[in-house]
Amino acid sequence: MTRLQKWAAIVLVAMVSFAFTKFNNIASTSDTDPRTIYKEKCSSCHGERVDAFVDRQWKHGKTREELIASINNGYMEFGMPTWRDILSPKEIEGMADLITESLKTVEQYSYVKGPKAVNNGPAIFKSKGMTVVLDTVVTGLESPWGFEQMPDGNYLITDRAGSLYVVDHNRNKTKIEGTPDVLVEGQGGLLDVALHPNFAKNGLVYLSYSKYKVENNEKWTTTAVVCGKLNGNKLDDVKEIFEAKPYTKTKHHYGSRLVFDKKGYLFISVGERGQEKLFPQDLSTSPGKIHRVKDDGSIPADNPFVGKPNTVASVYTYGTRNPQGMGMDPVTGTIWENEHGPRGGDELNIIRAGANYGWPVVCYGINYDGKPISPISEKEGIDKPATYWIPSIAPSGLTFVTGDKYPAWKGSILVGSLRFNFVDRCIRQGNKVIGHEKLLVNIGRTRNVEMGKDGYIYVAIENPGTVFRLKPVK
Repeated sequence: MTRLQKWAAIVLVAMVSFAFTKFNNIASTSDTDPRTIYKEKCSSCHGERVDAFVDRQWKHGKTREELIASINNGYMEFGMPTWRDILSPKEIEGMADLITESLKTVEQYSYVKGPKAVNNGPAIFKSKGMTVVLDTVVTGLESPWGFEQMPDGNYLITDRAGSLYVVDHNRNKTKIEGTPDVLVEGQGGLLDVALHPNFAKNGLVYLSYSKYKVENNEKWTTTAVVCGKLNGNKLDDVKEIFEAKPYTKTKHHYGSRLVFDKKGYLFISVGERGQEKLFPQDLSTSPGKIHRVKDDGSIPADNPFVGKPNTVASVYTYGTRNPQGMGMDPVTGTIWENEHGPRGGDELNIIRAGANYGWPVVCYGINYDGKPISPISEKEGIDKPATYWIPSIAPSGLTFVTGDKYPAWKGSILVGSLRFNFVDRCIRQGNKVIGHEKLLVNIGRTRNVEMGKDGYIYVAIENPGTVFRLKPVK
């Protein structure tokens, strides 16, 4: 035998040994626990979390019998192999049971009929310890996005369609002139509104919006913030104080919530504009971040990345997807935000200077096409969320319940759900979320939730665009 033939024989034996070992590992498992099987054999195609995987349209049925048949037979034309020769009948039945059990996580959001009006009056909602009735503040909007109550009790409300309104005590709606030119396409438009902490003296109003420019007959967009002085029904001296860069051609994931903290700094949420591979982990760009600026747009000296090369100085945190809710804990002054995950994996985060929230390095959800985004949901150096939602509820708006009008809810965080038409009450112990309660079930696509200065909770829904005040029933 020649030297070449000897080497060929050695290589052949090694290849056969490798193939046998690999097949043996696939074909057998020392642990028949279905979650172990899912992790070892299914997660590479379907994502790390089975509860995110099941949130889908099932082409071949989702009953236990249909699932057993699908796992047994596979669907090779769609890339699903047959598992009858690899898993035992008991293991396949266990996998079907795991999927049907996980489906209950999704099906809990499939609601029955919502509350009905009583004697042609407003709808009444009951929860654990509270009953509230809806009082209409304003309707006839397209998508009421931002909300602020002024010291005189009147309301400032943005409509994503491009207008800012003041609504008075008699529920009369007046359009405010002087607002910026916005691009009302996709998820863009006139978005959040915030009042300066000294609004009663200086009248300053802050607006976030989808800014655009035209280059070579194409529209490029970004998230921007302006500040102007409210004089009657007009904004004067409007100045831009923040502009996220770079611009993109995409028309979604603007983020765009505005919150002042106790020090008078303005926090601005900016989505990653649908560019997950480009921006969230890149500190030289603005998208996919929470920013902190002074009231005139200048940079606080203690921002975590000030003075560091190739960084945007306004960045306060990074690794964010599409943060559409943000609020300040009135007791501790801590800023919290919620953000949309992909298919599953919406998050509620505590904002901490310099923190990385992981998108897309870690993720609790999967992509819209069913493919995994990340093989991991936790990693050293990345902050974990206070809670997360699977399936995705599409969170928007966030507020802390204060005062004495809602004693059973006091201290909770309220988060609106666009997808499932309710408000999620996140029950807290300090900075820990220890439970959830679904409020206002079937109220509508909930875009915003706010505590008014009068101590009432306000909820904004879409289709039709309406803002309600929640009046407790004793």
